[in-house]
Amino acid sequence: MTSVIAYTVLGIYTVALFYITIYCLLQFNLLYHYKKIKRDGSSPAVPPVAKAKAAAKKPSLQLAGVDAQGSHTTDYEVEPEEYPFVTVQLPIYNEMYVVERLIDTIAQFDYPAERFEIHILDDSNDETVDITRRKVEEYQAKGLNIQQIRRTERKGYKAGALQYGMQLARGEFIAIFDADFLPRRSFLQETIPYFQDEKVGVVQTRWEHINQDYSLITRLQALQLNVHFTVEQVGRMSGNYMLQFNGTAGVWRREAIEDAGGWEADTLTEDLDLSIRAQLNGWKIHYREEVGSPAELPAEMNSFKSQQFRWMKGGAETAKKMLPTVWKSELSLGKKLHTTMHLLASTIFVFVFITGVFSVPLLFLLGELIELGFSKDFFAYFLVGLLSIIAVYYVANVQAPVHKESFGKALYKFIFLFPLFLALSMGLSLHNTVAVLQGYRGKKSPFVRTPKFNIQSIRDSFNKRKYLSHKLNWTTIMEGLLALYFMGAVVGGIYIQNTTFIIFHLMLALGYGAIFYYTLRHLGLK
Repeated sequence: MTSVIAYTVLGIYTVALFYITIYCLLQFNLLYHYKKIKRDGSSPAVPPVAKAKAAAKKPSLQLAGVDAQGSHTTDYEVEPEEYPFVTVQLPIYNEMYVVERLIDTIAQFDYPAERFEIHILDDSNDETVDITRRKVEEYQAKGLNIQQIRRTERKGYKAGALQYGMQLARGEFIAIFDADFLPRRSFLQETIPYFQDEKVGVVQTRWEHINQDYSLITRLQALQLNVHFTVEQVGRMSGNYMLQFNGTAGVWRREAIEDAGGWEADTLTEDLDLSIRAQLNGWKIHYREEVGSPAELPAEMNSFKSQQFRWMKGGAETAKKMLPTVWKSELSLGKKLHTTMHLLASTIFVFVFITGVFSVPLLFLLGELIELGFSKDFFAYFLVGLLSIIAVYYVANVQAPVHKESFGKALYKFIFLFPLFLALSMGLSLHNTVAVLQGYRGKKSPFVRTPKFNIQSIRDSFNKRKYLSHKLNWTTIMEGLLALYFMGAVVGGIYIQNTTFIIFHLMLALGYGAIFYYTLRHLGLK
């Protein structure tokens, strides 16, 4: 009977570990495509709209030509009135700390003022409404085409606001920014030219992090996001796989939104959902790694967990919704496989959670398994997954050309932060597993936006700010218990003189313990 239990535990653990390894190898495949396009140099930066001629009273601006492959062709003169008209949509909800800096930043766009409009899609119900109104009136008095758009009901949350705003938008192109973003003045100049390829439906830019060095939490978030906005997005574009619009810091062709069926609010990741539908209809997403859009990372644990919950659950909802359509489509088998793993990305946390939980009983059953002929060397085959993910994170955070730090400093930070990142990811696996399972089960929940507090430097604080959560839920209690569970496994392994999983269990204990500690600490702020 004991042998049956031992083989059952080993089987569950191995299946979960195998899934994680396959995921890591597919990430390595994206790394291959990323390095290939960098080595070939087949996607050069393209000079966008040139600055106005200083001496001209009515400036004639130069628009860089871009061919279907994104390569620079020939500049040609374009009068301001011939520029494509752009609607900049700013969906906000209770953003009293950052809305003014957002509006100030967008108002400074270096694009003919008569060729873009700013629509603040304001669903707020607090002081943000009046702050926004005053700011809008200030810029309207200066002649800027800017409006504060209010709905009577916050139906459909962000997706609903964007869809509602489409009815009022005049733009041929729709630029979208969340409240915590601070795009550079040249943003429209650096993105609009790529729509000269009539099949490009979206131009997405890379997220930068204005408060990356604020705390350990923000540093570890940046480490992970850097992978998505270098290796993943560029690798998918290079491999001709499906990309995604990231919900902000990008521009849509209006026709592509409408052709794909518009914004839908039946998932919490309306951006991923629309991205897949548009690409299945033949539209392309063009990603610009070299164009950075600065933004604020969540600075406290509960906001970070709220964001993770929405992303993980929304990813599962979108996978459930779109995978049948993907597999019925005429995409190649390779594209279907990569799109599937893309949509199932949040599911990786389910398998990380399973491997962690089942590794403890496996530790105490290894002796009997070895007597039955099992070899511990079997686990060595799965190291290829760990090595693959180390390579991916190393390239994204040390080698990627968009980083401004010296190689030595970047390498030092990576060596220190990467093990902590792995531990934190393991510690988040329970929280994210709950989100994923709710998504696949179809349990509906509201779109909970991630609060931002205008945290830009170490001198800033979110202490005593509104929007902080003070609710302790059952997953936090379980995270504390799991930290004790894995620390007990460390002690138990030493006691039975089996250190096979000791590093793994130490990292799990550290990860769950850190998540538990920071969650409680930030809940206690008053």
